[in-house]
Amino acid sequence: MNALNKKTIEDIDVKGKRVLARCDFNVPLKDGVITNDKRIVAALPTIKYLMENGAKVILCSHLGRPKGEYKPEFSLAPVAKKLSEYLGVDVKLAEDAEVVGENAKKLASELKDGEVMLLENVRYRAEETKNEENFSKELASLADIFVNDAFGTAHRAHCSTTGVAAYLPAVCGYLIQKEIEFMGGALANPKRPLVAILGGAKVSDKIGVISNLIDKCDTIIIGGGMAYTFMKYLGHSIGTSLLEADWIEKAGEMMADAEAKGVKFLIPIDNKVGKEYDENTESMVVNSDEIPDGWMGLDIGPASQELFVNAIKGAGTVIWNGPMGVSEWKNFEAGTVAVANAVAESGAISIIGGGDSVAAVTKLGFADKMSHISTGGGASLEFLEGKELPGIAALQDK
Repeated sequence: MNALNKKTIEDIDVKGKRVLARCDFNVPLKDGVITNDKRIVAALPTIKYLMENGAKVILCSHLGRPKGEYKPEFSLAPVAKKLSEYLGVDVKLAEDAEVVGENAKKLASELKDGEVMLLENVRYRAEETKNEENFSKELASLADIFVNDAFGTAHRAHCSTTGVAAYLPAVCGYLIQKEIEFMGGALANPKRPLVAILGGAKVSDKIGVISNLIDKCDTIIIGGGMAYTFMKYLGHSIGTSLLEADWIEKAGEMMADAEAKGVKFLIPIDNKVGKEYDENTESMVVNSDEIPDGWMGLDIGPASQELFVNAIKGAGTVIWNGPMGVSEWKNFEAGTVAVANAVAESGAISIIGGGDSVAAVTKLGFADKMSHISTGGGASLEFLEGKELPGIAALQDK
């Protein structure tokens, strides 16, 4: 998939047109109050561009998992309120349990150039996640142009991400454009050396990513819980550390594959181990081939930190997905902090892909030092695996 040649909102004329824009407003709520509005803020550049260029803007998104029926606690009403504050205009919510109902049709037909409205949660409709034609057609009937700016759901073929693109000219917004430029660019034409840092709990989650990156990287660094499956392959005793026994052989194959292709493949040489899975457990640092029975690895040790930091120095591009240990615990965050610091100081184009590593980088205060923090968890992983994302494939080529 050459995602780099997709049309964006700047490639079409939106003036006077009704534009259906799929955003990712899947924000965390507590008692009806938004506790983190980062996703709303991230969508503003695209919405503002459409407003300033005279589009009649119809926004849509999912929120949580209402499982195909109307549930008031999954309403986008708090999002409409927050958008109104940020945009300085009244963003009306079309309060239809069926999403495209009388209110939505009336509001859409009365929109003036530069005005904005919001549809209710697209997942109120069971058809949405099944990508059924009837709901795609209903959504499309409201608009002249479709803009997808929800990277976080781009790996899902749903009515509001791909289905509607069959009936309207479809382009991407700034968020998806940025994701494609950074992640697509890093894979297609990276500034070298390209270093990939992969952490997190499970090898099985990252198999596709590692396999795809071995063909593209100069160095691969493995940390986190998944590193112990590689150590086990090397014949080390790993105590009670996390192990995916079914993947030991595959781990060995990947190390051999990397070696055959001249790719440096680094796994931890020492570990901070704990007596039990607890933040305040008794802990000590041991070499990777000396983890005692009854102890579990919870972070990379100081020698591994030094090894990894030296591998990151001088990188041209860094792709990082997953922490080096249980980074949410103060006693076991040192490995992730060391890596985050090295990436921030490296001067490389740094791409933080999805999920736990984003949370770690943000919590540890390194977010503004990274070139690009991906907005999609599962979507980022599938993109890094080299899979075609339906929500991007459905867009028009330039």
